Amino acid sequence: MKYKIAIGCDHAAFKEKENLKLYLIKKGYDLFDVGTNSLDSVDYPSYGHKVGTMVANNKVNKGIVICGSGIGMSIAANKVKGVRAALCNTSVYAEMSRKHNDANVLALGARMTDYNIILEIVDTWLNTEFEGGRHQERINLIEI
Repeated sequence: MKYKIAIGCDHAAFKEKENLKLYLIKKGYDLFDVGTNSLDSVDYPSYGHKVGTMVANNKVNKGIVICGSGIGMSIAANKVKGVRAALCNTSVYAEMSRKHNDANVLALGARMTDYNIILEIVDTWLNTEFEGGRHQERINLIEI
């Protein structure tokens, strides 16, 4: 499935976001870039919130947020009701975040993860489906 994806970053991950955008467009995904659009220092919560809001409002199917560590962006995106952002630094985490947690926002750490590994993580995350079943019951508990 080719998703509509919102993508956002802070200044620490600007280069990775720009490269990832090109990679995903080449693969046929529709991307909505919420910024940042330069290396100038910005506050990451604004961009995590923008991506999360687009996901929660069903303007896109998935979101990707990137900052230096990925931690701040994952926290910011998770503040939006309906978002399940998962910080993944391996393909295994990406797979499990989709299979068991139905993560709808992927958080990445540009300073913590080699770019080639980021590509593997993104591909795994986008190509893994939620298993549902008993996992859905747990997701329902999160959404309370």
